[in-house]
Amino acid sequence: MKNKVILLLSDRLGSGDADLGETVLETFFVLLKQNGEKPAAVFCMNRGVFALTGQSLASLHLKELEEAGVAVLACKTCVNHYGLAEELEAGQIVGMDQFLELANRHEVLTLA
Repeated sequence: MKNKVILLLSDRLGSGDADLGETVLETFFVLLKQNGEKPAAVFCMNRGVFALTGQSLASLHLKELEEAGVAVLACKTCVNHYGLAEELEAGQIVGMDQFLELANRHEVLTLA
């Protein structure tokens, strides 16, 4: 995992039941926290920025990953589009150039 960037495109995993998708995403980040190797970064784009707010079960785990040294990043365009700048509980708002820089140096694992 240490050579990967997780690209989070939604506040849930999968396109089925919304509650199940939120639970599965939370479980993913719980297990990721427990993993010995952490990713280089988590970049949240599109509805993925909602995972950084109190509206998401995953926000606590993303905050803990951030505190453990993982770069947790939110797409500036997406945060502005949804008007979430004041609601983020984790993550740093950055431009797309930051993601491109990370993608040039690391393998990207996309979660949708």
